[in-house]
Amino acid sequence: MGLARMTQLVLPAMRAAGRGRIINVASIGGKIYEPLGAWYHGTKFAVEGISDSLRLELKPHGIDVVIIEPSGTDTEWGTIAGEGLLATSGTGPYADQAHIVAAALASTSGEGHVLSTPASVVAKTIVRAATAKRPGTRYPVGRGAWGVLAMRRILPDRVFDAVFLNFYKRLAG
Repeated sequence: MGLARMTQLVLPAMRAAGRGRIINVASIGGKIYEPLGAWYHGTKFAVEGISDSLRLELKPHGIDVVIIEPSGTDTEWGTIAGEGLLATSGTGPYADQAHIVAAALASTSGEGHVLSTPASVVAKTIVRAATAKRPGTRYPVGRGAWGVLAMRRILPDRVFDAVFLNFYKRLAG
């Protein structure tokens, strides 16, 4: 909701100027999904949809809308998300999945992890999108981003499901 409200606040000045650029940070999570991630992925899919619609609506006003789609980033996000997942779903009907997903998420946290990208790489991509003469509509960025997005486009849903679940089980060890 904050993204939508901020956009509403800046649009009058951008329309008056006849130019502007809105850069929304989504995630590759706006194109893929994972078990027990419905609320997170729903918000990222929403950012994608809002941004794509706004890009069409605002083009006649000279306003560009760009989406940044990072993959995993070198932060504590995976550990924090895993802890939250265990707190809400670590017991009960989703416990088995919760433990697998939490362990997989935690395994991707932290600097230097093979699946994580330094935040500075994402920041440089945002700067590139902000300063490009003619920006792209979206910028997937980070280790594995292009590969995961390509797999999502070419694999049937059930095959993608199986690949993703097996990957999580391997990460969880």
